Amino acid sequence: MSTIKEKTLKELENKVHDLENFIAKRGIGSSYLSRAEKIQRNVNIGLFVGGLAIVGGIVAYTLLKDNEDDE
Repeated sequence: MSTIKEKTLKELENKVHDLENFIAKRGIGSSYLSRAEKIQRNVNIGLFVGGLAIVGGIVAYTLLKDNEDDE
């Protein structure tokens, strides 16, 4: 069973979370924050794709090197 204290604490946490979201969306510098989040997302995607390309290149190199050694 939840006590009144726990319910009140959860309600206050939700209110603070809602207020933080409101400030993030409409506060000072919010447009810069959204741009920075988009840039960060794009950089992370680029790093992930680049990492996959490097791993794929290393695998291809080792497979082709093994085939050349056999001949």
